[in-house]
Amino acid sequence: MTVKNFMSVGANTQAVNFDRRDLTLVLGENLDLGGDDTGARNGTGKTTIINALSYGLYGQALTNIKLQNLINKTNGRDMIVTIDFSINGRNYRIERGRKNNFLKLFVDGEELGYEDDSQGDSRETQKDIESLLGMSHDMFKHVVALNTYTEPFLSMRANDQRTIIEQLLGITILSEKAETLKSQIKDTKDAITAEEQRIRAVQDANKRIQEQIDSLKKRQKLWHAKREEDCTRMERNLIDLAEVDIETEIENHRVLTDYHTRRKRVQDAEKWIKAIQQDKVKEERNQTKLEKEICDLENHTCYACGGALHDQKHEEILDSKRKQHQESAMQLLSLSGQEIEHLGVIAEAGEIGSQPKVIYDTLEEALNHRNTLENLVNALTARQEETDPYVEQITDMEQTALEEITWDNINTLTAYKEHQEFLLKLLTNKDSFVRKRIIDQNLAYLNGRLGSYLNSIGLPHEVKFLNDLTVEITELGRDLDFDNLSRGERNRLILSLSWAFRDVWESLYKPINLLFIDEMIDSGMDTSGVENALGILKKMSRERNKSIFLVSHKDELSSRVNTTLMVTKENGFTTYGTDVEIT
Repeated sequence: MTVKNFMSVGANTQAVNFDRRDLTLVLGENLDLGGDDTGARNGTGKTTIINALSYGLYGQALTNIKLQNLINKTNGRDMIVTIDFSINGRNYRIERGRKNNFLKLFVDGEELGYEDDSQGDSRETQKDIESLLGMSHDMFKHVVALNTYTEPFLSMRANDQRTIIEQLLGITILSEKAETLKSQIKDTKDAITAEEQRIRAVQDANKRIQEQIDSLKKRQKLWHAKREEDCTRMERNLIDLAEVDIETEIENHRVLTDYHTRRKRVQDAEKWIKAIQQDKVKEERNQTKLEKEICDLENHTCYACGGALHDQKHEEILDSKRKQHQESAMQLLSLSGQEIEHLGVIAEAGEIGSQPKVIYDTLEEALNHRNTLENLVNALTARQEETDPYVEQITDMEQTALEEITWDNINTLTAYKEHQEFLLKLLTNKDSFVRKRIIDQNLAYLNGRLGSYLNSIGLPHEVKFLNDLTVEITELGRDLDFDNLSRGERNRLILSLSWAFRDVWESLYKPINLLFIDEMIDSGMDTSGVENALGILKKMSRERNKSIFLVSHKDELSSRVNTTLMVTKENGFTTYGTDVEIT
């Protein structure tokens, strides 16, 4: 790990190698307070190492320090923490800083890029980091970095204890899977709701389409009824019209026209003959009269008075009468000629016969009857052959517009949801055989390791995790609370519990090469407790290749370890006495 401008570390980058495979004592020397005095061991920056590691991995200090207070107060900017580590043969690097804010994750030298960076703390990058580490920050504080300011596990609230122990025993994985399953169940329910809404929409659409189809069918029925009515009416009209022999009617009208023409000519001729005969009678009378008058005049007798006429006047009158008689004869001759002419007309007309019977008053009406008959036949044929204008539209809507409704998808989704809910019960129900099996398997191992460490560190109490994940502390048959223990006893129990947690973690997940113990053995621990703790730590580093950093104020522990990391503070800045080459 390298740090720059982090808390008491200044602009000169400091580095610490965590891959040592030994027990390293971390001591401090505050030259600003004299250096040689034991009181000058405080405030040097020993715990800064753990806070920097916590910040680099999780974006927060091990203790409750605000992020802005992690930046070196003198320089006020360009705070950087870099951590290099490996997991399963792959190399990773985390670079995290503030003012300027950034977070970068490298895998085998390649930086992972993200679009959503919020003030240097990319949420996606942080998720990837914690996924790689496989543990929460709370678990980190109880398994990797023990600090006197961290609330002891047994002092935590029951729910917080359960969260830690469930994560340790692998039950948190069930909870995480349960959360994933809850999200999937929600998605399934949303899918069911969406499908139900889709089906309702289809039903509504089908209803509207069916209403349109029903309306079209009603109109179709009315259209057929109207066509049937029209055809029936036209057929009746055809029957009525067919009762008339229209060709005979037309012929009779033509004969009737000739009949009327000839009859009129005869009637006119007879009328003229009658008038001529009357004129002839008058003219014959006039002629007879004139003949008598002429005779009287020839006898020199006045036809008017009967007196004798012998003068010139007599001759004039006689000539006048003779002339009138001659004109009358000519008139009679003319009338006879006219009479003969009209008699010839009557003869030419021949036998008129009886008047033909007709239905219509005029030939035009009879011709209109024939035209109407022909048009009606054509109209009836056309009406009978008319194509239903609705059948194609109705068929098309019934076959294509109406959508078939099936509940198969909802039934499948519902069955899937029920299966998901059953799995969720297996993951979350306290009485689930899955949870019980995991707890039973791992709890026995945890209690075994805890008992072994308590015995090795010299604590006579029996501490045991029960199946309900609560902790039972007893001494010689007496039930005790954590607060019943002395300071030294509590520290022994805290250390033993952390080591047991670590063993369980490594057995279930992955090994961790690093362990910090910050001033846990400095206060309250008697000599045997310190010796026992050191013995356990040495054995752990030696046999299990762990890099263990023991932060302490006790200079006398230097003789008990092979390596000492001196943390020096001078002129307000911290330096680490290591041989790490900073690049």
